[in-house]
Amino acid sequence: MIDQASLLESSSPARISNPKVFVLDTNVILHDAGCIHKFEENDIAIPMTVLEELDRFKKGNDDIHFQARQFLRTLDDLTGDVLSPSGASLGPGLGRIRVILGGPAHFRLKDVLAQDVPDHRILNSALEVLDQETRRPVILITKDTNLRMKAKAVGLVAQDYSNDKVESFDKLYTGKRLIEGVESAEVDRFYTGTGSVPAADARLPIELPLAHENFIIRNGSKSVLTTYDPIDQSYHRVEKHTTYGITPRNAEQAFAIRALLNDDIRLVTLAGKAGSGKTLLALAAALEQRQNYRQILLARPIVPLSNRDIGYLPGDVSAKLDPYMQPLFDNLTVIRHENRQSDAGDKIQELVENKKLEITPLAYIRGRSLQRIFFIVDEAQNLTPHEIKTIITRAGEGTKIIFTGDIHQIDHPYLDALSNGFSYLINRMVGQPLYAHITLEKGERSALAELASDLL
Repeated sequence: MIDQASLLESSSPARISNPKVFVLDTNVILHDAGCIHKFEENDIAIPMTVLEELDRFKKGNDDIHFQARQFLRTLDDLTGDVLSPSGASLGPGLGRIRVILGGPAHFRLKDVLAQDVPDHRILNSALEVLDQETRRPVILITKDTNLRMKAKAVGLVAQDYSNDKVESFDKLYTGKRLIEGVESAEVDRFYTGTGSVPAADARLPIELPLAHENFIIRNGSKSVLTTYDPIDQSYHRVEKHTTYGITPRNAEQAFAIRALLNDDIRLVTLAGKAGSGKTLLALAAALEQRQNYRQILLARPIVPLSNRDIGYLPGDVSAKLDPYMQPLFDNLTVIRHENRQSDAGDKIQELVENKKLEITPLAYIRGRSLQRIFFIVDEAQNLTPHEIKTIITRAGEGTKIIFTGDIHQIDHPYLDALSNGFSYLINRMVGQPLYAHITLEKGERSALAELASDLL
């Protein structure tokens, strides 16, 4: 048998004469229906079991149903009336795609994987391709960690689909920089006049500041919070302003509030661990600016934390969804409490009753027109890159979109800290004039919550 590891080492994208063969799992297609166009000159094999599974996902309104329909239509267009054993061309500069019908159980699976389940049939098809391709590397592509382990155990090379993955977590943009050792006189300039200093005149050790990037500038005991505005190309002092009863407790929260209240910024991402105030700040900013928007929408994806989905919960649709929406109601309660001596609590209740402030599952947003909406999407780390794109491309004139999330708390079975849509969005939008991001590092919920977040 040909050593697949040596084939992988000897092959490269430049060696078009010896392309690889990638066998795709169902979850890769449901993650990205356009994945077949992203393997360069290499060939693609689709097990018949994958087509059977995609057939079950054709009907529905969620993103995975869209991906299934899109892929099947694309495959039908590519293959024409008849699909030959050699497959069909994917286009100029790309490889070919074929369907693996599957055969009897491979000898490597008979004893160790006797149970007849889709994953094992996909493994069987991949081993069939491996036996046929004696001179080319065969690689199973799946987002299922368990299936990758099974594949490796039976001698198959298995990899995750990484086309839309962020390169490195350490390189992920945080939205802020600490600048130390600045001259005292330079710090003082931000506390005179309007608190703005043109970038061309600022004597700061900063090269190429990004649009709406934030800076903590220090000199001994002196410090100032600033943000870079790409419109007037100046650094502006950032103050800790109270917003609808919520006062920033640290520098990152002050930066977040400024971005949330800035009309020139139409897309904001707030990342941070539990209790860092992401959703609370976004909601307070929305209520502060409620007169500027037709509606405030709060949404979050529904990802059950166990195998039992919402269908098992008692009650009608509204009752089933309440447990998933409760964290958003909790943040409203905090804001009401902070405004207990004013009429802000009554205004919030009035907004809810008049549908000016609406909390809804993210799936219910599909098809809606987002004109002059302040749109907060919570738990964005559980969204795929395609879902993120779908949401943003629905933004109409006057709409502002806020994504909040914690990339270390992912509940989606096929996403991780580097492949989720939230990380992908942050990585792709860096430096855009309409975009701002801040990573909130300190938990402010309570000392106990902060301790648990750090140690457990």
